[in-house]
Amino acid sequence: MSQEEKGKAKAEQAKGKLKESAGRLMGNERLTGEGRAEGAKGDARQAKEKIKDMFKR
Repeated sequence: MSQEEKGKAKAEQAKGKLKESAGRLMGNERLTGEGRAEGAKGDARQAKEKIKDMFKR
């Protein structure tokens, strides 16, 4: 399950960067903000998985 969660984190990060870039390109601040938030959510999920891995070892 951990690999699945790591994959979700990477997908969220990529989707967030894409939204943020699209928002900047179009001058849409709301989309840029959504992208940043989604990227941060992915970062947090990835950090959680790394911490879980540390305690497994």
